[in-house]
Amino acid sequence: MNNYKKIGLTALAGSLVAGSVSAATLSASGSATMSFSGGDENSNHGNGWTMADSVTFSASGDVNDIGVTLSIELDGDAQSEKSNSTTSYSSANGTNVVDSHSISFDFGDAGSLVFAGHGGDGFMSANDDVMPTASEEPWDVVAGADANVINGFSGNNMFTYKYSHDSGVNLTASYINASDAVTDVSYSDYGITYTGMDGLTLGYGEGDVENVTGTKSAESTMFAKYAMGSFTVGIQTSEKDNDGSSDVESTGIGISYQVNDDLSVSYGTNTIETVGSTDQDSVAVGVSYTMGSLGISFSMNQVDNIAHSATNDREAYQLGLSFAF
Repeated sequence: MNNYKKIGLTALAGSLVAGSVSAATLSASGSATMSFSGGDENSNHGNGWTMADSVTFSASGDVNDIGVTLSIELDGDAQSEKSNSTTSYSSANGTNVVDSHSISFDFGDAGSLVFAGHGGDGFMSANDDVMPTASEEPWDVVAGADANVINGFSGNNMFTYKYSHDSGVNLTASYINASDAVTDVSYSDYGITYTGMDGLTLGYGEGDVENVTGTKSAESTMFAKYAMGSFTVGIQTSEKDNDGSSDVESTGIGISYQVNDDLSVSYGTNTIETVGSTDQDSVAVGVSYTMGSLGISFSMNQVDNIAHSATNDREAYQLGLSFAF
């Protein structure tokens, strides 16, 4: 092929691509949080003060009538998080601060598909505890209390499909292909929620987890929430049926009250039961206050029989100050 034909074909290919892709819309958003934790004498809080920061860049456009969005998050904590993760993807020099990143495809009435290189969520992980709260979950804040939370599995290179119908029925399905660095056996879960009645949310989901060969578990969750004026109440039950080990069940109950447009308070409980062990019981009181882009939150948590140990009862608190821009 001579150079003239090469140039012509290149120009034709360029014009075809240019004709099928609209101009992208670029945006950026960010947040920063200062928090102080204390009260838990058996947890190493350092000096008690911690900081979190995040800036997310998004580029969106249409490709052949399909909406495509690229999202990349820069997070100061990403390097330390990845260094302690089995799904690490940090750079060789250890200076990579790219955290969650994904490509989203919007098919309009046919739903949407997200491929998350990192930071993806399936139905089970996104809905591990959806009880109304003004701050943190009852099993949070106190070190070690989240060990048996039933939350499916999530990892790098995850597909999540979502579909919403006008009737209020919403479907979610997720998949992670098997990989020694993430999960030995491919993972999938699915869930359905219903929001067709004013104030009511119902949900159910399940998935099979076997990220280590021979440690299979079948997990499921169901929940209901109802908002009545300023009050929201909810209940959630989850199960984890393990092959070769004790099964786990959890029950969460929560109530929140919106005092005004800026102030909300909540109370929640969570019980995790393992066959043959003492139940872990958690209680939390939360408060949050917003002033524009400024948010203040406080959570007081008490957990008895942490990790089903009858001699391990502790309490802790967390105060947070957040900024969004």
